[in-house]
Amino acid sequence: MKRLLDLGNRYARKSSWKDFALVKFCLFSMGVVVGTQIPDKHKKKAIRAAACVFISIYVPLMTRVFRIAFKEDQTINQ
Repeated sequence: MKRLLDLGNRYARKSSWKDFALVKFCLFSMGVVVGTQIPDKHKKKAIRAAACVFISIYVPLMTRVFRIAFKEDQTINQ
């Protein structure tokens, strides 16, 4: 597992935001395909679980983005 995490870190260092955008589109597409395979009786549970995961990940990511943006704005204005 450590080797896999190291590979991910090396990939991240050598990638640009465009590469990460492509990875996100790929993962989104895979999620849509998987979502179409969920039986109707389980779709609401899957949607709730996906929403919880999305919110628990998105909020901290955006908090970090805004901290970085405001920190850069403060250093530019000084």
